[in-house]
Amino acid sequence: MPEFLALSLPPMLIASLAAIACALPGNFLLLSRRAMLGDAMSHVVLPGIVAAFLLTGSASGLVMGAGALLAAGVSALLIEVIARRAKMEPGAAMAVVFTAMFAAGVVLLETTGTDGIHLDVEHALYGNLESLIWLAATGPASLLDPAALAALPEELPRLAVITALLALALWSLWRPLVISTFDPVFARSQGIPTALVAAGLTAATALAAVAAFQAVGSILTIAMLICPPATARLLTRSLPAQVAVSLAVALIAANGGYLLAGYGPPLLGLPFTVSASGMIATLAGLMLALAAALPSQAAPARL
Repeated sequence: MPEFLALSLPPMLIASLAAIACALPGNFLLLSRRAMLGDAMSHVVLPGIVAAFLLTGSASGLVMGAGALLAAGVSALLIEVIARRAKMEPGAAMAVVFTAMFAAGVVLLETTGTDGIHLDVEHALYGNLESLIWLAATGPASLLDPAALAALPEELPRLAVITALLALALWSLWRPLVISTFDPVFARSQGIPTALVAAGLTAATALAAVAAFQAVGSILTIAMLICPPATARLLTRSLPAQVAVSLAVALIAANGGYLLAGYGPPLLGLPFTVSASGMIATLAGLMLALAAALPSQAAPARL
């Protein structure tokens, strides 16, 4: 029990919260045919994180999170400008922006010596789930010990707050968000500011991507934004059911993938473990493939 509390419970909770935070806006990105936005946001935060460190000299989560959020905002603005000025499809504009910004982030990483704070290309891709441990945990009593709880990885409370905020926003704005997603013309006729709703969804995606990126890296962020909602879309016929199933799939992938990465190879007699983020993303992809192989259950999603 002490070993599980210290080494496995915090990463599993962080992976679960990151998966939920990404799956919530991911459902609406998928239905509004903007899934590429999730890929873009998970890439464009990298130069913001590096620039924030270079400008402040601080590697705190708050500083880097602010830089990542600013980069996400700039990228969203660039996508809109390129799409309008160049009369380019939004998907193509997203591809241009996220490719350029991720490349800029990689160049900054390779040329500025930021590897001294454990920020490198591998970290950006796979995150650092395995290192998010709770050294103050000595047993079940630690769960009620304020001093021990204060030593939890900072990513855990941050993701908990952001996930709660995203869930609250989704619950509060459910009706205008759903109507804008399914029928923007009707939404505008009802006085719903569809442009503002779309901007809000972009902001929610950016917030989820920023929060998840720092803990689990870009690969897992992309997987959690798209795979659970896509899996749920294949298995359900109504939007509330889709959201519920996507959260269940996200939790199964997060916890099952982490356990398989850490305990699977040793149980098979292999002398190594594998990347937790990689295994979580792989499991999410496998569940999507399995859902796609089943007889189709999906119909036009209902409210």
